[in-house]
Amino acid sequence: MNKTKYAYTVIKDRILDGTYAPGQRIILDQIAKEVGSSHIPVREAIRRLEADNLIEYRQNAGALVLSIDEKVYKQTLEMLALLEGYATMLSLDYLKEKHIQEFTDINNDMKQALQQYDLNTFSELNKTFHFAIYSHCPNKLLVNNIKQSWEKLDTVRTAGFAYFPMRAPHSVEEHDQLIDLLADPPTKEAVEAFARQHKLNTLDAYENRK
Repeated sequence: MNKTKYAYTVIKDRILDGTYAPGQRIILDQIAKEVGSSHIPVREAIRRLEADNLIEYRQNAGALVLSIDEKVYKQTLEMLALLEGYATMLSLDYLKEKHIQEFTDINNDMKQALQQYDLNTFSELNKTFHFAIYSHCPNKLLVNNIKQSWEKLDTVRTAGFAYFPMRAPHSVEEHDQLIDLLADPPTKEAVEAFARQHKLNTLDAYENRK
């Protein structure tokens, strides 16, 4: 891995896992020392992160971690509802009994995390659950777009269920229903509609979290 990519990965991971909070200044000297480089690769990494809408460079302030705009967050969830619904439907023809069992096992782990009120683990397992389904989607460009959208929202999503914990038990219940639909779909359209509504229910919970 070259120095620019290394610096980019270090900074991005820290933004997404919450180590760097929204509004926090990125110190170029510190990153350069950590990755063992001059400032040039770090500046290039910062430019890439600006393009990703994760960092904003302000005069007299430097590189600052951007917060997720609420409007963008909600619009992205609306877009994901369409993309994830369609990806779930496209996965149907490739699912076998062992895959249904895999989804069930992950959702059971989510229930256990919920009982322990471990919402960070719950959130990670939620991502694992959905991408276990999308791994069977033949449209890899679609899946990549979903992945990129999830990554952009990870600063919120990491603690997402902590922001609106009342959503968590409903989420696993809906997963049970989705698993039943995947195992024995009445129609492909019904599966797509349910998966789409599942995402929109998360949006509703976000809007009503206060």
